[in-house]
Amino acid sequence: MGRMDGKVALVSGGARGQGAAEARLFASEGARVVIGDVLDVAGMRVAAEIKRAGGEAVFFHLDVTSAADWRAAVQSAEDAYGKLDVLVNNAGIWRGGRVEETTENDWDDMFAVNAKGVFLGTRAVIPAMRRAGGGSIVNVSSSVATIGVDRATAYPAAKGAVRTFSKLTAIQYAGEGIRANALLPGPIETDLLRQVFGGRDISARTPLGRLGTPADIAFAALYLACDESSFVTGSELVVDGGTLAE
Repeated sequence: MGRMDGKVALVSGGARGQGAAEARLFASEGARVVIGDVLDVAGMRVAAEIKRAGGEAVFFHLDVTSAADWRAAVQSAEDAYGKLDVLVNNAGIWRGGRVEETTENDWDDMFAVNAKGVFLGTRAVIPAMRRAGGGSIVNVSSSVATIGVDRATAYPAAKGAVRTFSKLTAIQYAGEGIRANALLPGPIETDLLRQVFGGRDISARTPLGRLGTPADIAFAALYLACDESSFVTGSELVVDGGTLAE
């Protein structure tokens, strides 16, 4: 028996990195997975890999800043699998820069993808989860949303909005069996981290002495998505190698 048997999960940004790891793990635990991303070729590749491994997955083009794309993705999930139980709002982008170095476009782009995308996705899935009798929403925030950061402005601010949005969603929909939690990754070995640090080795910055892996985040997302966390909502799960404990 898999930990996600019988569940249908939609993962945004599922074409690579943490999202792809989540999609693969969910499928291996019995979920039927809908992968949404703007990276069509990579997303279709992940869906094909899951199918070759014996799982069930489909890919749909999803621009998380588009309400129409979200509506289509949710409808496609219900058309393909009959319901929708889980949403992982994983899609995100990075722009660095201190306050004076941050342009209006940087700020708007960061909030459009990293915050508005979470709002649009959540709004789109709630009716489907209501029809399914409940569900779990996992919003990927960031450990830097909890602290002051010297070289970034819009990214931590947008991820901070995700933390608050997760809590208010949890309170508003708990009575309908819809849970919402925030997942706060620290330094994870992904393309985004390489973009931020230019390939420099920062593993020594974590008390555990290594970078996290996409699998580390996927297992955390799995816990929040499955019924093992049925009494967990409005919470934050930090996966950062102990960085925030210092």
